[in-house]
Amino acid sequence: MVTIGIIGAGEVGSNIARAAIANGYQVVIANSRGPDTLSELVETLGPSARAATAEGAAAAGDIVVVAVPLKVINDMPVAALAGKVVIDTNNYMVWRDGHIPVIDSGEKTVHELRQEHLPTSKVVKAFTHIQALRINTWGRPAGSPERLALSVSSDFPEAVQWVTRLYDQFGFDTVDNSPLSESWRSAPGQPAWKQERQPRLELAANLAGAVAKNPGPR
Repeated sequence: MVTIGIIGAGEVGSNIARAAIANGYQVVIANSRGPDTLSELVETLGPSARAATAEGAAAAGDIVVVAVPLKVINDMPVAALAGKVVIDTNNYMVWRDGHIPVIDSGEKTVHELRQEHLPTSKVVKAFTHIQALRINTWGRPAGSPERLALSVSSDFPEAVQWVTRLYDQFGFDTVDNSPLSESWRSAPGQPAWKQERQPRLELAANLAGAVAKNPGPR
């Protein structure tokens, strides 16, 4: 049985946990305040979930979701995440994160920075342009005319494959927007980030129609 570690127990992390458990995964979830503060959430999630520290969740996960903002000074458990697929759900929000010059200039994307922080992991951007609660309400069976799509970006094909599998299990199609240097196309303010219903062809068109606000060297 596959275990998904989740660092971040807010709306995104907890809703991914619910979807994962509904599809047969074990979940180990962490927040910044310690495992004891997650007893109510774990009880709600049921016997397939347990709480841990961030390092414990990273170590326990066959794959790991990072559902917390990137900090300029890395606060992730690098050694525990070594060799693992790391699903980064973060969006760069200046009002929350402050200005990060290399992102503002267009030199790097926020997910390229996450990859630099985790040089021995396989970072993949996913679940960034859907509201958290909709992860568990918008999914539809494969082939359904109402099935929607979500984007994925990574420098590692195996990480894209993992997210594609999760998206499919959760009820979504995938549009591959790799590599990480292209992940800005689904960033806040771009057409794909509108967080509305986007079938595969519409999402692909929205990704293609993105405009770099501050194009930098690439």
